[in-house]
Amino acid sequence: MKIGIIGLGDMGKMFARIWANAGYEVYGCDLPQNREILENELNSFGIQILSDGIAVSRICDFILYSVEAENIEKVVAQCGPSTKYGAIVAGQTSVKTPEIIAFEKYLPKDTQIVTCHALYGPAVNPIGQTLVLINHRANNDAFDETIKIFTKIGSNIHQLEDFHAHDRMMADIQAVTHVGFESIGTAFMHRKVYPWENVLHPNGLDNVKFLMTLRIYSYKFHVYSGLALLNPYAKKDVRSYAKAESELFELMIEENEKKFRKRIYAARDLVFKDKSETLMLDDKIMSEFSLSQDFGHKPNSHLSLLAMVDTWHKLGTNPYKNLICQTPPFKLRVGMAEYLFLNEDLLEETISAALFDKSIRGEDLAFHTAVHEWANIVEMGDKESYRKHFEATKAYLSDRLDEGRQKSGQLIAKLQSL
Repeated sequence: MKIGIIGLGDMGKMFARIWANAGYEVYGCDLPQNREILENELNSFGIQILSDGIAVSRICDFILYSVEAENIEKVVAQCGPSTKYGAIVAGQTSVKTPEIIAFEKYLPKDTQIVTCHALYGPAVNPIGQTLVLINHRANNDAFDETIKIFTKIGSNIHQLEDFHAHDRMMADIQAVTHVGFESIGTAFMHRKVYPWENVLHPNGLDNVKFLMTLRIYSYKFHVYSGLALLNPYAKKDVRSYAKAESELFELMIEENEKKFRKRIYAARDLVFKDKSETLMLDDKIMSEFSLSQDFGHKPNSHLSLLAMVDTWHKLGTNPYKNLICQTPPFKLRVGMAEYLFLNEDLLEETISAALFDKSIRGEDLAFHTAVHEWANIVEMGDKESYRKHFEATKAYLSDRLDEGRQKSGQLIAKLQSL
């Protein structure tokens, strides 16, 4: 079995090393200017770097396209027609609709098509994480062989029925989750306040929000832009989140306690109706990875979490069902939401703060503005605006991005071990 990887970025290299160590004959390629660097980096693993994806496609029995979703059609158009007869072809994009369209259009009819999605980044240990497999157009033998190959990665394999189910789920798990954290970062930038110097909310749920915000901005913008702009289900879900946030914020400004409480309680009772297990987060875990040495407490509206749960309610989404394809940021967001909504005292404090605490209204206004900036960018499908908005916020938060990624990674690992 010869395995070929077209696209040796961080994820492609990780898969290549694991498969080579497992005894497979591994070939790969990337952009021509990267060839010498990749040869120096990967030859010691026995991985052979070829000139291009056409060369990889001609000789390999299993071929993985590990390129960005926005480039998948161009790359498959170039390499796909050279695919070895009867080969298994898989894609490792985070949005499946453009990938499957490209595969159907350019791969030979005898190709066995399977698609995959590793729901973690290259900086995360893949063992025990979730990896999705979808049999799009493969016979049983080819799909069994694919499962065997991916089992070597060490991740928990979950099968979905089709690529539409994947993209619908990812609109919530990735696009909306990322917009929520991106908005938190942009709100701090607008107010010219650093989250680690925020005297109002130094720890607890706020600290976890800040850690995940820093983690997201520590990566490159294209990791997130494609998830939001190319997923056909993302625009609707992101707009639903922005609408929920706007309606809740309006009730807060009006101090309409009756309607606000009714809406929050209705969301809680539906979304968490079957929750009976131990909560993911507790005070000890959250304080262990704090960015601040101040362990005081001040009530907060937690508008980002209220809007998330309200959105799940309005869309009829079960976040626990979506945990089967969880990413670390999404899992932590579900953990934060349940910590807030299933603690009566904290939820009561949050509702009261949201309605009547004027000292945090400026924070909520900045978050409200940021959410709608991000929602408009996603709705317009404007990649350049996405890049500029992301890079501006990233530059503002740059002093603590590495620390945020390190501590959030430790928090993720801690939750995995429990």
